[in-house]
Amino acid sequence: MDNIKVLLVEDNQEDAVLTLRALRKNNIENHVYVVRDGVEALDFLFCTNKFAKRNPRDLPELVLLDIDLPTLNGLEVLRRVRANDRTRQLPVVILSSSNEEQTIVESYKSGANSYVSKPTDFTQFMKSVRELGSYWLASNPIPPSEVG
Repeated sequence: MDNIKVLLVEDNQEDAVLTLRALRKNNIENHVYVVRDGVEALDFLFCTNKFAKRNPRDLPELVLLDIDLPTLNGLEVLRRVRANDRTRQLPVVILSSSNEEQTIVESYKSGANSYVSKPTDFTQFMKSVRELGSYWLASNPIPPSEVG
């Protein structure tokens, strides 16, 4: 699992497939790991349970996080990521179908680096994900991992 660039946390299979397709067009398809719920996302990031043997130094460069997830919602995942020294500076982009102002405000209060509403139009969705990947993985430098 080395060289994970993107952790996609998405329970909707169709949205996951569309997101992967858009990332593939940006040539990062081989470096995306998909998890389906909030607990699995935390297990992946903190190398616990089925990910216990994963290298804790191998953090993704970007987390694309849905809010409406089973078992543990995206905002709680985000809060736990921000509360941990090792993952605190990890770029997290909320990728959600919600346009509700309260959800957006709560996302930023919880530590989101960006909030992107999933467009319902296929072409616009592809463009949004492509631009996300381009900015966060090519244009935006991230601090080195601070694994202790």
